[in-house]
Amino acid sequence: MRKDSSPVTVPGKLFLCFETKPLVATLLALTLVMVIWNLQPYYENLISTTSRCSAAAAAASTTIATVNASILPFSSPSSSSISEKKVSTPKASSKSNADPNKRLFSAYGNAASLFVLMGAYRGGPRTFAVVGLASKPLHVYGRPWYKCEWISSNGTASLRAKAFKMLPDWGYGRVYTVVVVNCTFPENPNQDNAGGKLVLRAYYGESPRKFEKFTVLEEQPGSYNESKYRPPYQYEYLYCGSSLYGNLSAARIREWMAYHAWFFGPKSHFVFHDAGGVSPAVRAALAPWVRAGWATIQDIRGQAEFDGYYYNQFLVVNDCLHRYRHSANWTFYFDVDEYIYLPDGRTLESVLEEFSDYTQFTIEQNPMSSMLCLNDSSRNYSREWGFEKLQFRDSRTRIRRDRKYAIQAKNAYSTGVHMSENVIGKTLHKTETKIRYYHYHNSISINGEPCRELLPLSSKNNVTWFDKLPYVYDDNMTKVADTVKQFERNAIGSIQVFQ
Repeated sequence: MRKDSSPVTVPGKLFLCFETKPLVATLLALTLVMVIWNLQPYYENLISTTSRCSAAAAAASTTIATVNASILPFSSPSSSSISEKKVSTPKASSKSNADPNKRLFSAYGNAASLFVLMGAYRGGPRTFAVVGLASKPLHVYGRPWYKCEWISSNGTASLRAKAFKMLPDWGYGRVYTVVVVNCTFPENPNQDNAGGKLVLRAYYGESPRKFEKFTVLEEQPGSYNESKYRPPYQYEYLYCGSSLYGNLSAARIREWMAYHAWFFGPKSHFVFHDAGGVSPAVRAALAPWVRAGWATIQDIRGQAEFDGYYYNQFLVVNDCLHRYRHSANWTFYFDVDEYIYLPDGRTLESVLEEFSDYTQFTIEQNPMSSMLCLNDSSRNYSREWGFEKLQFRDSRTRIRRDRKYAIQAKNAYSTGVHMSENVIGKTLHKTETKIRYYHYHNSISINGEPCRELLPLSSKNNVTWFDKLPYVYDDNMTKVADTVKQFERNAIGSIQVFQ
């Protein structure tokens, strides 16, 4: 049914004419549509002009807020400042570009931070270490540098020292590279034990005018204790673990921890770094050792925000080096799928006494299969531990394999994953007859049964070729399994691991 609308601006006679002449009405309607269509660009221009004026006012207030915030080093941003930082304004000149051939470059945001602090530690009466990340392109193509300043709490004049920087992951960094800054003062800056703070100045380049200044460490009055920086130390041996990530097997972690607690003994401590790999099951496997004082788990999941090499493991090992520099005589660096072993019935004390004149020594590996087991019906593999039943070693020789190492941390300025290049003293490499490690590569990420290929009993006395690699039978680790299990029961009681 047709609905007639009442006339608004059209005279009554014309309306009646439209009633009788539909063709004329259609033409008039099309004319109105064209008029509205032509007015649309002017309406949009009016709206966009209003929006630009509002955006300019918001940008001006944001710039003021950002300038005021930059005065406060290392301040925690409030919710309002966080929302303000999301507004990115171009840094191009506000002058109009009269020359069409003159190109302008507008920069938005920041690609990488000048410095990302993880930790700062006193390394002795006169020295400090600051551990963090920095923009790798800035260090590759620029010349950033640092200065250290100690500001005493008693109001005396501050003490300054030029810093020495080290890049221990050179060539491996990604967006970020690891920087260890050593601050050595001519004298103990807190000699009167009045307390104070260590301030770092990070310069963008050679010019001393452009820098960031922030506090990295504070000492409370009366907290300095010089005896902490000389023997005897709290532990004989310290384990510094790399970043734990991925879907790790809680059973393998439980076995690794029990074995090395037995191997190193009660005067040892283990530091793990959780980069996302410490699941509830893995945490439950380590919890008894944490409660007993054998282990520490540090949450480093925040490192994921900064793109470094392999979950920033170079950053982690350097932070551990300096955090525990004067906690143990020897600090060991290796992974949770690797087991330190002493051949020929040697003791760890006797081996390290022999190596005492060296700052660090590297350890050669015995590469093991993570899937080959004997087809022995007399054994219940579901009740055996991983290192107990994985008994086949890669027998290739004269090939280069990764080595792990131990170091006297008090003589190291920075470190790496496989050894340190910034030490005082000698390094020993010829150690394979004294100490080795068994490497069960990738076994830590196998949550089911590791025995996925069963070999005949005759493999005990023959070379077995598997995936074009030769393997020989090696049961050295099997022989100590029962001893380790008994040690675990005596140390923390019986535990049940759920994956």
